Amino acid sequence: MTTTAQPPPAPVPSRPIALITGVGRSIGIGAGIARRLAASGWDVAFTYWTPYDRRMEWGAEPGAAASIAQELAEAGARTAAIEADLTDPDAPARIFDEAEQRLGGPVTALVLSHAESVDSGLLDTTVEAFDRHFAVNSRASWLLIREYGLRFRGEPGTATGRIVALTSDHTVGNLPYGASKGALDRITLAAAHELAHLGVTANVVNPGPVDTGWMSDDLREALVRGTPLGRLGTPRDTAHLVDFLCSPEGQWINGQLLKSNGGAAA
Repeated sequence: MTTTAQPPPAPVPSRPIALITGVGRSIGIGAGIARRLAASGWDVAFTYWTPYDRRMEWGAEPGAAASIAQELAEAGARTAAIEADLTDPDAPARIFDEAEQRLGGPVTALVLSHAESVDSGLLDTTVEAFDRHFAVNSRASWLLIREYGLRFRGEPGTATGRIVALTSDHTVGNLPYGASKGALDRITLAAAHELAHLGVTANVVNPGPVDTGWMSDDLREALVRGTPLGRLGTPRDTAHLVDFLCSPEGQWINGQLLKSNGGAAA
């Protein structure tokens, strides 16, 4: 009797896997979070969308995804950089498929750091811009959280899954961004209750004013004056809080909107 040799099973990752969206620039908050989680023992899949950066005033950063992936690898993480247009409702499922296939296991932590952010107010926001903000900031976030919830398999009685979403309190002069981020808050906080039976916590983090290249000199000076510690936030500041929330020590923090802004005045 002859037997056919079976292929060996796929290796089980020794490190948990985090999926971070919005890691398009090396100085961005998403990249800061990716670096911190990699240093804390996570493998990292991350998404980026070059056409968005290309149409913003800071422009696209050539080779950013490859450079960030190299940094994470040097910190010991296996990485998967995934370019994805989050206005496409089919993108979330494809992102999870690719992350799982390339990193060899399920996603344990989902960090939503992506954003569509174009300044406009009540009177000058176009319908197209309004819809795009909600498609990226709200709908895509819901679909990513839903995909995560459908796939997550934790151990019963333990809180091992993590969802962390980055929000903003911008409103005046930034209507579609602020409104769509407000919707993101509610979606994420709902997940804290609706996914609790899976052993998943979900929290929202407001980083406050973080200068990643979008501030004018006048705005930067005004924000520094309004912050008790006399400086602006950095991606590293936000990353430390996200790292804690994703850690075993952070499992009792759930369903919260946390400000990591140095006490900046509203």
